[in-house]
Order: sequence, then structure tokens, then C-alpha cells
Amino acid sequence: MYNDKTIACKDCGQEFTFTANEQEFFAEKGFTNEPQRCKACRVARKGNSRGGSRDGGYRDNAPRQMYDAVCSECGKACQVPFQPRTDRPVMCSDCFRSNR
Repeated sequence: MYNDKTIACKDCGQEFTFTANEQEFFAEKGFTNEPQRCKACRVARKGNSRGGSRDGGYRDNAPRQMYDAVCSECGKACQVPFQPRTDRPVMCSDCFRSNR
């Protein structure tokens, strides 16, 4: 049987409750360490470490930088999400789709 436990956050020092249900969940998952951060600090910490996240780092909602280019297939001006290089052909989205 688990009881609610009060823990001080290691980042902000604020006390938070590690509930009996959370303790049971941790035990079921085999987690041996108690949480060290309050929810607000966990969320903030996750937000700062996006580079290595499971989704490839594109979790950021900021608009992606686009670069102007000329399609090597049809000659149309287009924008691509990478810096074009002179030694590699660049295709617009239509030509890229048709060549896949």
C-alpha cells in the first residue's frame, strides 16, 4: 500500500506530491527512482531537450526555414527546407513526387 509523499523539486525547490497512484505506476513499470522535479520543471526541462527526442527533433512548432532554389527538372522557382548545394540537383515538390 502506498501513501502520498511530499518531495522538494531539485530545480525550483517547490514541494510537490508524489501520489500513491503515481507510486503504484512507478512500481508497475519497474522504476526504482522517485521523481526529482515538479511537473512544471519536468515540462520545462523536456522543452529544452528537444534535439534528441523520439520524433527526430522536429517537435518545435516554429516555422521551418525555407531556401529559394530552381528545380533542376522543370526549371521552376521553388522553396526547399534545406540549403541547396551546387553539386546536387534540387527538385520542386511536384517533380520530386513524380520521380519517387
